[in-house]
Amino acid sequence: FQQFSDPGSSRKEHVKVTSEPKPGFLERLSETSGGMLIGLVTFLLAFYVLFTNEGRALRTAKSLDEGLSLVVPLDSIHSISQQNEGRLVHLAGALSTSKPLFDPSYGLSIQAVKLKRNVEMYQWVEYEDSKEYEEDGEIKKETKYSYNTEWKSEVVNSRNFDREIGHKNPSAMAVESFTAVSPNVQVGSFVLSKGLVDKIDDFKQLSLSHLEDPHADVTRREDYFYHSDNPRRPEVGDLRVSFFYAGLSGDDPHLGSADRVTVIARQRGDQLVPYHTKPGDVLEILCPGDLSVEEVFQKEQESNTMKTWALRAAGWLSMFVGISLMTRIFYTLVDWFPVVRDLVNVGLKVFAVCVASSLSLLTISVGWLFYRPLWALLLMLLSAVPILVARSRVLPKKQQ
Repeated sequence: FQQFSDPGSSRKEHVKVTSEPKPGFLERLSETSGGMLIGLVTFLLAFYVLFTNEGRALRTAKSLDEGLSLVVPLDSIHSISQQNEGRLVHLAGALSTSKPLFDPSYGLSIQAVKLKRNVEMYQWVEYEDSKEYEEDGEIKKETKYSYNTEWKSEVVNSRNFDREIGHKNPSAMAVESFTAVSPNVQVGSFVLSKGLVDKIDDFKQLSLSHLEDPHADVTRREDYFYHSDNPRRPEVGDLRVSFFYAGLSGDDPHLGSADRVTVIARQRGDQLVPYHTKPGDVLEILCPGDLSVEEVFQKEQESNTMKTWALRAAGWLSMFVGISLMTRIFYTLVDWFPVVRDLVNVGLKVFAVCVASSLSLLTISVGWLFYRPLWALLLMLLSAVPILVARSRVLPKKQQ
């Protein structure tokens, strides 16, 4: 055991070294068997992610096409036409709310859709940096624990530290964070549904420069209220409070004019509610700014494409990891022979990449089978390419 610290710094460090006997062949084989089970679960999960993602992507694309063909742009947001009852409508305008949002504890109010109070506490934070090495037939693990004081929004439990003495944090915050949401949000004469209000989440920090200190024990410095004797040199347990707002809904001398949004939803009386499409999706779209119908649906299609490719990548990675874990046992069996071990390791990785790529393409093609059969057949043919490429490289090596 070894301990050291950096003089002249608030950061404290110490090093702990633990050792255990090098695991035998049977122990490593047992660990590999457990990894195979995890690999199987990960492998099966990849099929689910890839298959359902394709159905979701195609369903969303069809729903957006349906919405684009049916949407009705409103002539005015200040009058409600009965002709559009139940129809998918498009409108753009400034946000408005009936009452401002308050935080009486700090003497703050704002005309906005959402007001968020963010409380941070000055706390000790533990960092670990570990490395393993073999020495005298044992596996040794050297872990360096370092401690630093930082502002954190969540309470850091110092009981889980390797060394709590000298790094103890309070168990709770005296002031809590919260988010207030306006109960009534409108664009013109139309009331937004909860789903549309939830989409107003572009939070901006609120400047506190024009406010006074609310209490004797609270000090304002820059855009924070500090519960601290000396905000410039805080101590563990001190608090600082900042505020954020989303959806400015009235003209403010410090923040400017109300935010404008574009909405596409179903008109039901004076309310804008979700529109259910024939493919089974829900259209309830809110975008910042003034956008045309075509711009809104183009953004939604681009978002759908990005989500589809992200989930495809996640599915392929899950399949690659699953195959790698399931085939790890072959690496364990030849672990005693360094040269053979390295060759097997490379071969297993190539095998995992090829099989994961082929099965991913095959799964995606099955997902497309009922929607785009010709593309599905093409993908099925492409799914054989990685295996054929790997096979073509293996055969010349065997001949050599």
